Amino acid sequence: MESRSSQPTNVIRFPGARSSANPHRDQRSLMDAVYSAGSLPIAAGDRATKVMATRLTIFGFVVIDEIQADGSVRRLRPSEAFHASTACPWRVSKPSGRYRLAEDWPEADQELFAALQA
Repeated sequence: MESRSSQPTNVIRFPGARSSANPHRDQRSLMDAVYSAGSLPIAAGDRATKVMATRLTIFGFVVIDEIQADGSVRRLRPSEAFHASTACPWRVSKPSGRYRLAEDWPEADQELFAALQA
């Protein structure tokens, strides 16, 4: 006598462990860590954390500075962060103001946000 159900099932279980990672929860924990510490270094090869930080910078929750080989820092725009390589480490930090613009941005980019500065 079999103890199996007589109803056929269309659910197929894939082998291997399920991932318990939740990208929204991980983004939230990254943002919480940055806001509580003020800034957070990210290693050059940590691609997963860089992707999460890029998503947060697109919405303006954090800012990203790329640390150059000589120790100088360069602020990355969201479009640059999206295409940035894993060659340099990053420093992710809390934005200092809601609509603060970097002074070294091109004039064309600053004109896009002229109404927000008024």
